[in-house]
Amino acid sequence: MRKKELVKCLVSLSLILTMSVPIEAQKKTKKKRKRKRNPAFAVVEDDPHLPRVLLIGDSISIGYTAPVRKLLAKKANVHRIGTNGGPTIRGLKQIDQWLGKKKWDLIHFNWGLHDLKFLKEKRQVPLKKYRQNLEKLVARLKKTKAVLIWCNTTPVPQGVKPHRLNEDVLAYNRVAKEIMKKNKIRTNDLYSFANKRLSEIQRPKNVHFTQQGSRILAEKVSREILAALTR
Repeated sequence: MRKKELVKCLVSLSLILTMSVPIEAQKKTKKKRKRKRNPAFAVVEDDPHLPRVLLIGDSISIGYTAPVRKLLAKKANVHRIGTNGGPTIRGLKQIDQWLGKKKWDLIHFNWGLHDLKFLKEKRQVPLKKYRQNLEKLVARLKKTKAVLIWCNTTPVPQGVKPHRLNEDVLAYNRVAKEIMKKNKIRTNDLYSFANKRLSEIQRPKNVHFTQQGSRILAEKVSREILAALTR
């Protein structure tokens, strides 16, 4: 009898605790469970007759990954790294893992937006260190023998948090341009492309773009990739 009473008490306690959780909190928990994985990180099954393309970049590239795949359907197998590419310091730590063992025909890559971000009143990766890191990353990418396309960093509006400055975007892009020119790597000038239509495609006081904005960026990225593969 005592065991049965103990079981009943435990069941009753469990029900009480469940009921004590606010309904809104329960709904949020259910939403989290139902939240779908970002399609940008979907596993891509290669068509062996198509070239393999890898996208490396931050959340801006995450935003345009899925539409790029759609635009290049039946033209290329478009993969991306399974995370936010972050600053160059993260790239140096994880680049070998991201590249894996299989051959890449083309790699479209970017670093910068997280490097120039202010953390505790200092840029996460100072410009001089950014140059050094990017040179190392380019040297590693060249070893893959893939066609390389550098994508420069998109504009930063005023009032963004964490704090960033658009003048830093221009400075970091200039350094990257020098490195790419020295290594004869083509640049996808996404900065100039986006800057002409920022009010239409970028979120207010935010480095990120609207869904439509990401699709517009994807069109530019897809054209650059397709042109390079054709050449």
